[in-house]
Amino acid sequence: MRRSTHSRSEAEKRGRRGEAVAAWWLRLTGWRVLARRVKVPVGEVDLVARRGRTVAFVEVKWRRDAAALGTAVDHWRLRRVARAAEAIAPRFARAGDSLRIDVILIAPRCWPRRIANAWQPGA
Repeated sequence: MRRSTHSRSEAEKRGRRGEAVAAWWLRLTGWRVLARRVKVPVGEVDLVARRGRTVAFVEVKWRRDAAALGTAVDHWRLRRVARAAEAIAPRFARAGDSLRIDVILIAPRCWPRRIANAWQPGA
C-alpha cells in the first residue's frame, strides 16, 4: 500500500512540474496564463491561457520519455477537459473571444509540443 501512495505523490509532483514547464512555455510564446488547475465537478483544466482574443483551456501531459507521449491523451480525457472548459468558460472568456482546447505534451530533454485545437465538439 505504501508504494502506491508514494508513486501517486511522485506522479502528482511530476504533473505539477509539467504544468509549470507548460505555463513557462506558454508565456514565452506570447500567452498569459490566467489560471492553473481549475476543478469543477465534471473535470479539471490544467491551465487557462489567453493570447489576444483566444482563450485556451490546456491539458498538460508529462511522460518519462517522448515515445510515450503519443498515447498520453485520448478521446475520453479530452471530452472531460472540454466539459470542464465549458463549465468555467464564463469566468475567463469575453464576448467575441475564440475558445479552444489545447494539449501540451512534455518529456525530459524535449521541447514542449503543443496540439492546438485538440478537441472539436462532436468529434
